[in-house]
Amino acid sequence: MREDSLIDPADQDEDDVTLRPKRLDEFIGQHNVKERLRVSIEAARTQGRPLDHVLLSGPPGLGKTTLAGIIAQEMGVDFRITSGPALERPGDLASILSNLEHASVFFIDEIHRLPRAIEEVLYPAMEDYQLDIVLGKGPAAQSIRLDLPHFTLVGATTRKGKVTAPLRDRFGIEDRLDYYTEPELLEIVIRSARILEAKIDDDSARLIAARSRGTPRIANRVLARVRDYAIARSDGRIDLTTAIEGLAMFEIDELGLDKLDRAILEAVIHKFGGGPVGLSTLAIAVGEEPETVEDAYEPYLLQIGLLHRTPRGRMATELAYRHLGVASPNRAQGSLL
Repeated sequence: MREDSLIDPADQDEDDVTLRPKRLDEFIGQHNVKERLRVSIEAARTQGRPLDHVLLSGPPGLGKTTLAGIIAQEMGVDFRITSGPALERPGDLASILSNLEHASVFFIDEIHRLPRAIEEVLYPAMEDYQLDIVLGKGPAAQSIRLDLPHFTLVGATTRKGKVTAPLRDRFGIEDRLDYYTEPELLEIVIRSARILEAKIDDDSARLIAARSRGTPRIANRVLARVRDYAIARSDGRIDLTTAIEGLAMFEIDELGLDKLDRAILEAVIHKFGGGPVGLSTLAIAVGEEPETVEDAYEPYLLQIGLLHRTPRGRMATELAYRHLGVASPNRAQGSLL
């Protein structure tokens, strides 16, 4: 990931952890998701049982990891965390599962990237709370089944369609997190500024919220960078002038696009004639991994109507041409008629 990007989904600094809410009442936005989880948590606590397995999907930075931690906190149980790519061998998963406590919340980020062999171990663990272990090799191999404590698996994915049907069917609770509204992001910026002890006025907080791509993680990161700019270049207070200057220095424009967003649009328009262009080709053109472009950048560009995805590839929209100040082929042809 490029150093000039503020939306790296894999990057989590100390501020990210500090600013995370610990309880459902502190969690801003996602009202319907939050209320459904509240009902399920209260029912599980009342009956004295672990919560059903939970699958959370949606673009990066919307609070899936935070909600997993909140579930553990609200249930009053142990919280263990890993990611799909980190589980390379069945033994890795078996080691974690065998050390869980009763009702523990076990969180797997990027669960769509679990190797198939790991999934096979996970099925009986989720369904029957049992772990199959194979001892030996070849004809002499023996399979034994160990009992596991009842636990809650919380899976998070940015690509729900990549989660295999057998795995998806074993989750009792499924929910999708959507982009946040500007009023919700404003509330988050004000809360985060208070925790960071950053002095900010309402207009500046509103500007940061408007340029945060509907994503709390980005709102917090932009706030932290603008705070640093205010400390280094001013008296530490974030007023409108300071906020505008800080956002300009970090190359975040009025739609919340950063340098790589614009590089994607410019590549589609200038290098590929507006498209269509395939994802892999586009990723090579901007120097990024295809999965990063597809998961971290493309959803927002599609959401605000700057990019269009077709069976033949990605295409820039009229709005993208206007935003970059480039004459579109459609307008050029219309002027000749």
